[in-house]
Amino acid sequence: MTDVSGTWDAVVNSPMGEQKSTMTLSQDGDTVTGTNAGATGSAEVQDGKVDGNTLTWKMDITVPMPMTLEGTATVEGDTMAGNIKAGAFGEMPFTAKKTG
Repeated sequence: MTDVSGTWDAVVNSPMGEQKSTMTLSQDGDTVTGTNAGATGSAEVQDGKVDGNTLTWKMDITVPMPMTLEGTATVEGDTMAGNIKAGAFGEMPFTAKKTG
């Protein structure tokens, strides 16, 4: 099973440009918890789960407006790539690189 524990430098290509953040993840079995901290604040990683090499999670944000983000990424070694579903804004490309 893929282990996503550690620190990841993440980038979401949003309608407001590149949104960079740092994801700090902890994995216990197939359950993932952690935080995602960026310029607009910090959010808790919720409902995090690893299935094979696929990571799924949710985050509640308040900036630029309150919404729940739903992430899905394929993890390959020290990188992951996928999409963040942001309510009415649709899906936005997401990438991350493990830094620690």
